[in-house]
Amino acid sequence: MKKYSFILGVIFIASCAMMPSAKGVYESVKRVYAPVNYGAVADGKTLCTKAIQKAIDECAANGGGVVRLSGGKFLSGTIFMKSNITLEIAKGSTLLGSTNLADYPETVPAYRSRTDKYTNTSLIYGENLSNIAITGKGSYDGQGGKFIFGRWRLKKRPYGIRFISCTNVTMENLTLKNSPMWMQHYMACDDVTIRNITVWNHCNRNNDMIDVDGCHNVLISGCVGDTDDDGITLKSTSARACENVIIRDCTISSHCNAIKAGTESNGGFKNIKILNNTVRPSAAKTCFTGLPEGDGGVSLMIVDGGTMENVIVSGMVSTGPACPIFIRLGNRGRKFKPDMARPGVGTMRNITISNIKATTDHPRGCVISGITGHRIEKLTLKNIDFTFPGGGTEGDRKRQFDESPGKYPNPDMYRWQKGEEINRLPAFGLFFWHVEDLSLENVKLITRKPDARAAIVLEDASNVLIDGKAAKTGDNSVLFLDK
Repeated sequence: MKKYSFILGVIFIASCAMMPSAKGVYESVKRVYAPVNYGAVADGKTLCTKAIQKAIDECAANGGGVVRLSGGKFLSGTIFMKSNITLEIAKGSTLLGSTNLADYPETVPAYRSRTDKYTNTSLIYGENLSNIAITGKGSYDGQGGKFIFGRWRLKKRPYGIRFISCTNVTMENLTLKNSPMWMQHYMACDDVTIRNITVWNHCNRNNDMIDVDGCHNVLISGCVGDTDDDGITLKSTSARACENVIIRDCTISSHCNAIKAGTESNGGFKNIKILNNTVRPSAAKTCFTGLPEGDGGVSLMIVDGGTMENVIVSGMVSTGPACPIFIRLGNRGRKFKPDMARPGVGTMRNITISNIKATTDHPRGCVISGITGHRIEKLTLKNIDFTFPGGGTEGDRKRQFDESPGKYPNPDMYRWQKGEEINRLPAFGLFFWHVEDLSLENVKLITRKPDARAAIVLEDASNVLIDGKAAKTGDNSVLFLDK
């Protein structure tokens, strides 16, 4: 075994106080409404949309309460939530999504965003609501494999759950599976709590687990998910930033990125904590997107303008993904409104990644990269323990990459040549490109077999501290450690 390790100093980064203030399930009114009393038949065959909606409407008209599905499978098209409603799916019961697209009326939100280009249908929908919850020990099955298959056929596949501009939103305890598109989309919402849910989403393209988009005060905790596309994803598809978000104590498997902030980044991301999560390989044998072992563990990206700042990633254990850490500042510059100017290059700063243990069988390495003239600023990696397979060659060490400022950001974006199956970075461990104010502390990088590449490569990096001491840096500089 070839071992590269170095012990680095300690630096304190003051974290922001950002505990979400979500209030939990709406409980002030205890009235319970059962859709079976309004004509619902829980046989999994009879369409129950009207009966469920009637129960919700009457519950809301009487001040709110609980609409409870119990005693079987309830087949439904779009359900429109109302304020002060808890939709409870009781243990042993299932909300079954209709497989007929005609049962999902198109609903164009008043709040406009880049997602206007995506689908405007969903099974459960709510906009401008307050005090809403979906809970229970039962399950939701979207039957998404029975919808038209295809990454770009978005209009033909509804979301599972979509809430827009809502306040005090809770999702808890349920088992969710087989959405035709994203499982759940929360956009421009405040005070969101998602806890103790289990998600399996491997039946179609775009099978994300959770998408939080321009929301404030969000807590995601105790969730377990296995998805073909991204797992827990923070987005900003409008001018509204994702702010004050905590993702903690979750176990995520994904063929793409387990935990991700970015791809769509217009409004940016501020005050994000990703704490004590576990990333594991997917149990799904079929892979529509990404890699069977997963593309990325934690991926942070700004490519459509916006600012990412005050991000803490700590306490993660990752086994499987090809790239345990991926950070990218790019310049795709995608607009979220047709009449707006193209966004300029955004910024990334004040990012701390600590107490991470990861193993991977992929020889790629990890990349943290800005672009020429735009560096990632104030980045700390502390208490890092990564094991890689090794096997890199002298040719791999000397590879030169196009920085591709406008390319879609993904851990596999840097390829030596078109169509290359296994793309190896110049470093087997950490490749830093266009960074400033970088601190590395107590980092251990190990290969299982010999590797001709450096443990770390620094290119266009300034003010780099290793073990509290200045590192020799400069364009095309390479740092070899214990070699």
